Amino acid sequence: MGPSLTTISRIAYNRYQNRNSKESRFIAHKDTMLQFKSADDAARISTEDIRHKLGSDLDNGLSSREAERRLMVHGYNDFEIAKEDPLWKKYLEQFKDPLIMLLLASAVVSILMGQLDDAFSITIAIVIVVTVAFVQEYRSEKSLEKLTKLVPPTCHCIRDGAPSDFLARDLVPGDTVTVRVGDRVPGDMRLFEAHDLAIDESSFTGETKASYKTTNVQLDTSKKRSTQKNVAYMGTLVTNGHGKGIVIATGEKSEFGEIFKMMQAEEAPKTPLQRSMGILGKQLSLYSFCIIGFIMLLGWMQNRRLIDMFTIGVSLAVAAIPEGLPIVVTVTLALGVMRMAKRNVIVKKLPIVETLGCANVICSDKTGTLTKNEMTVTSIFTSDGIQAEVSGIGYNGVAMLQPRAARWMLGAFLPSAK
Repeated sequence: MGPSLTTISRIAYNRYQNRNSKESRFIAHKDTMLQFKSADDAARISTEDIRHKLGSDLDNGLSSREAERRLMVHGYNDFEIAKEDPLWKKYLEQFKDPLIMLLLASAVVSILMGQLDDAFSITIAIVIVVTVAFVQEYRSEKSLEKLTKLVPPTCHCIRDGAPSDFLARDLVPGDTVTVRVGDRVPGDMRLFEAHDLAIDESSFTGETKASYKTTNVQLDTSKKRSTQKNVAYMGTLVTNGHGKGIVIATGEKSEFGEIFKMMQAEEAPKTPLQRSMGILGKQLSLYSFCIIGFIMLLGWMQNRRLIDMFTIGVSLAVAAIPEGLPIVVTVTLALGVMRMAKRNVIVKKLPIVETLGCANVICSDKTGTLTKNEMTVTSIFTSDGIQAEVSGIGYNGVAMLQPRAARWMLGAFLPSAK
């Protein structure tokens, strides 16, 4: 008896699935080649070679079906941010503060010793501190989320032979994109048209002067990124002219994405207040144990019951912990956040509001930097007491250096100077 119709259908279906799986793996492997390791690689290649490598069409762009297939392989054109923790976990994270943990320990000890009044007051203080901090940070996060959703970034792309505007997160390598004045570059692009095109790359390279773009092949790519005249970088702003380009990298594979990944790897430093509170918590813990040990030692020397002396020592240690301090600190920071909110400033984390108050020196230049977006050096001072006056304005490259001794500085370094 031969195989049944159901068995034959199952075998045929499995072969079909295997074939599709192999084709999908082949497509995925093929599409991984449809990108460049860096913008420098694309800068030294002609637009025709890039078009051939990316399988793109400069005039008609990609088809919608091809774009959807590449989107499945490369993912969306955005940055992968760590998944947010649930609310209960965010609430519990507030208990990581050393002083809060010390208060929790004292509350537990108070319960074990039968001092329910002290345990209740300490618990109320902890709940107030943790709840105020959690609510304030939660409101700030929600406000930031609303801001990011107000104006989602869009792009001007050519799909199926016609201009199309859609969200920039749907962009894929090989797309043909048009940029004009006021646009944010949606992804790293190799330009093949540039008509008096100037792009502000200050948010990316730190160079305040706009970079004029060209379509010529850049043979020397050993210089800094701002010299790649035929590449438009993701996140930069078009300030003049218009142009077209082929998307060579999106999301975290772009040059800006590399910077984003480095930033994600960095841990946020603690604020001065957090460091001070951490030191205070450790010191109080140390003092508490010292008090308990001293009281027990004193009782042992006087032939007292150790359990009684331990109870007295713990009571003194708990009394030494200022349960009102976290409340005062948290409420003060919350008031600071509310005052900042009235000035249209959103503070995400509560302790951050005090960092500006800890600044001793703020270096700022007014005339020129704020009005003309250019900083001019007028005087130079050296550690050995030499002063020089510098003439010239802006970036014209014409200046004169006039060295002269600074008597007040020489007097600081050389007391015998006249």
